[in-house]
Amino acid sequence: MNYRNGRGRKGLHILKFIFLGALFIAAVGFLTMTLWNCLIPELFNGPHVTFWQALGLLLLGKLLFGWHNHHGGGPKGRWKERLRHKMENMTDEEKERMRDLWKKRCSAGFNSWGRDFWKEDDIEPKPKEPGREEPNI
Repeated sequence: MNYRNGRGRKGLHILKFIFLGALFIAAVGFLTMTLWNCLIPELFNGPHVTFWQALGLLLLGKLLFGWHNHHGGGPKGRWKERLRHKMENMTDEEKERMRDLWKKRCSAGFNSWGRDFWKEDDIEPKPKEPGREEPNI
């Protein structure tokens, strides 16, 4: 084997990757099995699980809840790009109006999220009803 050109090392890297991957999966499986068997039977009168059942539970969790690969792709990562594109095509007045709306939306608290903040009349503060005071929190 000629190690100088890197051909012989490629096979070793692949074997090392496979070995470390199998070792990682085994460690996570044993950790899951141990935690499950220490907690679930005692707390909830649940069954004890084997190593293979623990790996099955991990796979089921990944299938149900996703792989958590958030590297900017997909619809969740594109909102910034769409907002940037929308802001580029706005006039200065429209940009200022949008900033004011978001300031109002973010400072209004949790009870205001159900209202439509994109209406013209929501920019101006609404008059208070006479005799009614707002609570101080």
